[in-house]
Amino acid sequence: MKAVVMAGGEGTRLRPMTSSMPKPLLPVANRPIMEHVLRLLKRHGLNETVVTVQFLASLVKNYFGDGEELGMELTYANEEKPLGTAGSVKNAEEALKDDAFLVISGDALTDFDLTDLIRFHKEKGALVTVCLTRVPNPLEFGITIVDEAGKVERFLEKPTWGQVFSDTVNTGIYVMEPEVFDYFEPDVPVDWSGDVFPQLMKEGKPIYGYIAEGYWEDVGTHESYVKAQADVLEGKVDVEIDGFEISPGVWVAEGAEVHPDAVLRGPLYIGDYAKIEADVELREHTVVGSNVVVKSGAFLHRAVVHDNVYIGQQSNLRGCVIGKNTDIMRAARIEDGAVIGDECLIGEESIVQGNVRVYPFKTIEAGAFVNTSVIWESRGQAHLFGARGVSGILNVEITPELAVRLAGAYATTLKKGSTVTTARDHSRGARALKRAVISALQASAIDVRDLENVPLPVARQQTARGSAGGIMVRTTPGVPDSVDIMFFDERGADLSQAGQRKLDRVFARQEYRRAFPGEIGDLIFPASVFDSYTGSLLRAVDTTGISDSGLKVVVDASNGSAGLVLPSLLGRLGVDSLTINPGLDESRPTETADARRAGLVRLGEIVASARAAFGVRFDPVGERLSLVDERGRIIEDDRALLVMLDLVAAERRTGRVALPVTTTRIAEQVAAYHGTQVEWTTTSPDDLTRVGRDDGTVFGGDGMGGFLIPEFSSVFDGAAAFVRLIGLVARTQLTLSQIDARIPRAHVQRRDLATPWAVKGLVMRHVVEAAGDRDVDTTDGVRVVESDGRWVLVLPDPAEAVTHLWAEGPDDASARQLLDDWSAVVDSAGR
Repeated sequence: MKAVVMAGGEGTRLRPMTSSMPKPLLPVANRPIMEHVLRLLKRHGLNETVVTVQFLASLVKNYFGDGEELGMELTYANEEKPLGTAGSVKNAEEALKDDAFLVISGDALTDFDLTDLIRFHKEKGALVTVCLTRVPNPLEFGITIVDEAGKVERFLEKPTWGQVFSDTVNTGIYVMEPEVFDYFEPDVPVDWSGDVFPQLMKEGKPIYGYIAEGYWEDVGTHESYVKAQADVLEGKVDVEIDGFEISPGVWVAEGAEVHPDAVLRGPLYIGDYAKIEADVELREHTVVGSNVVVKSGAFLHRAVVHDNVYIGQQSNLRGCVIGKNTDIMRAARIEDGAVIGDECLIGEESIVQGNVRVYPFKTIEAGAFVNTSVIWESRGQAHLFGARGVSGILNVEITPELAVRLAGAYATTLKKGSTVTTARDHSRGARALKRAVISALQASAIDVRDLENVPLPVARQQTARGSAGGIMVRTTPGVPDSVDIMFFDERGADLSQAGQRKLDRVFARQEYRRAFPGEIGDLIFPASVFDSYTGSLLRAVDTTGISDSGLKVVVDASNGSAGLVLPSLLGRLGVDSLTINPGLDESRPTETADARRAGLVRLGEIVASARAAFGVRFDPVGERLSLVDERGRIIEDDRALLVMLDLVAAERRTGRVALPVTTTRIAEQVAAYHGTQVEWTTTSPDDLTRVGRDDGTVFGGDGMGGFLIPEFSSVFDGAAAFVRLIGLVARTQLTLSQIDARIPRAHVQRRDLATPWAVKGLVMRHVVEAAGDRDVDTTDGVRVVESDGRWVLVLPDPAEAVTHLWAEGPDDASARQLLDDWSAVVDSAGR
């Protein structure tokens, strides 16, 4: 019989422990929970196991591999999206269709007799056997009633006390016949208890409940996680503990150094190669992970310390959890129930109060007293900025309080009496946060020009007209519950790296300037913003031939702020146009990839039926542009970049084009054919902007709908790209499909791999070493060029625990093979 271990959950209730580590890898007695589960399966002869993975899947795969080290055969079923408890198992149906199988969670600690469970299932002739156990508090579990023969009579998921009719709960361990897959569809989120089992009972199928004796703990909360450690140390659960029991209940693993003057009061566990110095006191239920250093005078009681942690002299840790690679400095105190995430720095003599959560990669300054959770704002010297400014979940990570402090820090970097331009998108969240930003700027002696709701390119252009800088608040593209606070320099471009570091330093020190009475900044609302923008655009971009061309275009404003500038722009262009979705929709400040695709499909239908020359679709803030040709076919963003490049280069016949290193090298062929050359940049929009400002740059783009039209602006601007495109098509008298057809097809593949922060540098070193004598380009990340011209780019993400890979070959199969080869290099380095 095969087993299925479900290891795809995010474990949101266990954050910040699971912020950078999948829940099944959380250590219990210095061994991942899932390893305890696998060893239990092996004890009962279930050596062939399918592991369902989704969240941070590569970390699970890297840790357990093919199972050889455990004497098992492991295969993996990867979910592209969460499919629920039943959907994830259905995803592995191909490996399970031949015989009965056992399903078990990879994050529940148990020592149940699985052999007896399987025997019960076979004796009853059940389609499904549910493993049950009795608990004192059934509120967090699905409760179950069985008759005298063991047949299930009733299920109820997560009851209230008024609904409780039993203390017998569903453990999430099942034995099933493969026929169960006939009762639900693949690739659809489905749960066993909520969806499948009620349907089976309704149809009278044989579902039985086996009441197990033994230990079971659903490690779903911080309290249950700490309890599981204590239960293992107390011997309440039958699992293997690595190491030697040097005295009753005191376990010490291989290579650990314990000074004779250290006080050890078990039960406790000390991991391999840990170092415990003199005068340290370790009390009951403490677990010290591998390679942990505990300095003299430290006191630990019921503390769970993950691997590679440094605990300074005189530190005091009680009932807390410390994530891996964290440094606890001298005399720091961490109270009961606190959780410190991975790779944090807890400063000297600081105090972290009970039940506080400190998320990964944070710095708690020396002497600080922390009594609220540190999710975003107290990042110490860590970098605030991501790819889109300062980003996070609205009212969780990005709050009005944070907006005030950020704006105050930004104001402090400017001279008193300077002017800052502010703007927002059409969401209510952005409106609320912008008001906080304005208040902080005025209170810091800064005059504010508030544009209210405008397209992002308009905000940038208006900022460049005499302001010292600008701030735009918008919904994060594709993430409706998150916002970006974007900071501009005096040219309307994103703050440079130096500007970001300066703002970081002021924010970290919390040294905000305050205005004296009489210095409070002014607030004005400039008039005729859209007319001013349109006039400047039409004066800068070549529009000759448009009015005489008879072109008809369809423009989709996506119910965003881009629609605010279109009436003035289209009227003055004199082009025959049809505008769709022009109204603002506050409930949809951004759009998902699926919604965007559906919108493009609809646009294509309208273009084809209207016999228009082409169609364009703006993103909600008017920064990016998508294209549809005259036949109504979508021109993918990477292809649209080549089409625009071909048109611009054919007209200019000289100059440079700015493209990120992730772009297909066919772009070089297109540019060279028309006498222009490519300047490769990093993937940062700031770098594209820098090249766009240089004399001689005639075009730029990022392959994701962002286009630079340098004669007007050095930043992405959808309206400017639209006007430039109309002029080019009018003058060339070729259709977009004809231009597309004359450009060779590109074969670029992309993949993202989860990479812990701690090994990112190691990964890049391994990539360079693996490149050997091949050509290597380090413009951004590491691009390795094969002798036959194929190339792969390995690029660590600056804001997430991810490594991005791109590969290009003469065909898709060749590119995929190259991607597979270098993914293996990245994976092996990350293990």
